[in-house]
Amino acid sequence: MSEKEIRIAVLSDSHGWLRRCVIREVQDCSHILHAGDIIRESDLDELALYGQLYAVRGNNDWWMQGVRDLAGVLRFRIGGVNFLMVHDRMDVPRDLNGVDVVVYGHSHRYSEETKDGRLWLNPGSCGRARFGGDVTMAKITLQNGRVNRVIRIDFDPDEE
Repeated sequence: MSEKEIRIAVLSDSHGWLRRCVIREVQDCSHILHAGDIIRESDLDELALYGQLYAVRGNNDWWMQGVRDLAGVLRFRIGGVNFLMVHDRMDVPRDLNGVDVVVYGHSHRYSEETKDGRLWLNPGSCGRARFGGDVTMAKITLQNGRVNRVIRIDFDPDEE
């Protein structure tokens, strides 16, 4: 008998602008990951209403009350899958023993690749489009202790 599917919303670089279209997307997820540059503690409070929240501090969060004390590197387990999350890919530790998924942000560009059997995922920026990038996030589905699917979600940059 297979286990129930677990849906995870993956965000980064909201920069104090938590779009309503992003909130609509996270509402069907039991877990929400935010890979930094959150800016506003109230955005974390709102995200936590919809699921178990995991968040790391981004380079723009250092000066912001309520988010500056977040960890820079976070390791956690969801549905038998081991995650490691940082804001900047350059901060990923060398020792990734046991890590199944690495989540990072910072570049504002969506990236999804598998290296050495490990998923590396940058959901892009779900705040303002910057550096010629798109406004994106991702959803991961887990089932039976493994990543079942990764879905890229694109938003209209003018959509609230």
